[in-house]
Amino acid sequence: MQLSELNELELSNIGEWPALAKGLVIVFLCGLIGFAWYYFMVSEQLRSLDRVEAEERKLRTSFEQKQQKAANLEDYKKQLQEMTESFGTMLRQLPDKTEVASLLVDVSQTGLAAGLEFELFQPAGEQDRDFYAELPIRVRVTGKYHEFGRFISGLAALPRIVTIHDVNITAPNKGGDGPPGQRLTLAATVKTYRYLDENLVEPAK
Repeated sequence: MQLSELNELELSNIGEWPALAKGLVIVFLCGLIGFAWYYFMVSEQLRSLDRVEAEERKLRTSFEQKQQKAANLEDYKKQLQEMTESFGTMLRQLPDKTEVASLLVDVSQTGLAAGLEFELFQPAGEQDRDFYAELPIRVRVTGKYHEFGRFISGLAALPRIVTIHDVNITAPNKGGDGPPGQRLTLAATVKTYRYLDENLVEPAK
C-alpha cells in the first residue's frame, strides 16, 4: 500500500479500505481507548491505592505504639504505685506546724553535740512553695573540720528533711582555711520544710 493510496481513502467508505489500513485504524483506536482507560480509571485507582497504603502504614504504626503501651501497662502501674509510696514517705518527712519548733531544737542540739559553738542561729520567715513551706535558718558556728563533718552528718540523719546551703568556711582573721586542727568559722543556711495542708494551698492561677 502506497502513500498516494492513503490520501485517497475516505471515512464514508471505510468498509472498502484495504485490510492494512483497517488494521492500522483498529490499532490506533485500541491504543486510544487503552490510554483513556488508563488515564481516567487505572491511574486514579493507583493514586487511591497509594493513599490507602499510606493510611494503613500510619494505622499500623499507631497500633504498634498502643500495643506496646498496653503491654507495659502493668509496669507503668507498678512504677506509679512505687512513686506514690515514695512521695508519701517524703511527705511524712516534712513536719507539720506543731513539729517545726522541735525540729529547730534538733538542729541546734545536733550542732552542740558535734562540739560546735553557735555564734548565730537565726530562723527567717517561711517561704511558701507549691505544697510545702521552706524555713531557712542562718547559722554561724565555730569548730574544727571534723566537728563540721559530724554536724552535717547529724543533720542528714535527722528523721525529717533538713538541707544545708551556701556553706562558707573561714579561718579567724584570715582569708584561707587555716592549718588542720585550728578552730574555723562556718556560715551557712540550713533549711527545714513543712508540709502545707491541701486546704491551705492556693490553687494555681
